[in-house]
Amino acid sequence: MKTEILGVQIIPNADAALLAGMNAPGDVRSLGIITTDCDDVSYAALDEATKKANCRVVYARSMYAGSSNASTKLAGEFIGILGSPDPAEVKSGVAAALSYIENDAAFVSANDDDSIVYFAQCISRTGSYLSSQAEVDEGTAMAYLIAPPAEAVCGLDAALKMAQVELKVFYGPPTETNFAGGLLVGDQAECKAACEAFANEINRIAQRPIDY
Repeated sequence: MKTEILGVQIIPNADAALLAGMNAPGDVRSLGIITTDCDDVSYAALDEATKKANCRVVYARSMYAGSSNASTKLAGEFIGILGSPDPAEVKSGVAAALSYIENDAAFVSANDDDSIVYFAQCISRTGSYLSSQAEVDEGTAMAYLIAPPAEAVCGLDAALKMAQVELKVFYGPPTETNFAGGLLVGDQAECKAACEAFANEINRIAQRPIDY
């Protein structure tokens, strides 16, 4: 289930008051703004941007309720803002994020009518953004796991039991989009195993939701 890119804007020389308002680092002058209809894919994409360009994430938030309940045409479910002293680097970062969204990451449906979806993305090495979120070194392998509330709790349990990984961030339900999940770290093979265990559990629950 591909993420739709709703809006992309570049501010080459942002006003100092705006930069201060979003607590941007002192050397940041240029901003790249992205909105999409899916937050978790986009957070991973921002992290990818920090690996491909000399930029950093200065602002990233999820919109309440979720993409199907967006309040306006271009608001979607997510806004992310990249910053750099150099507008060319911001453009490169935005391009990397958009490429990642379009080609490398997506939610997956666990049932025929797409009413239960999940995100189980193995990130071979983190950039500066997800590293800071999980408080790990840049370049750490990570399993980024998201699903609806009950499914996510069971899926995380399955992932932690199956693989030698550590839960660094727990996104307890309800998040802004009424999902849940977490960031798990370990070596790359173990993170892949965690993603697989998580996905298997979500698919199991989707088929037998009251089978306890």
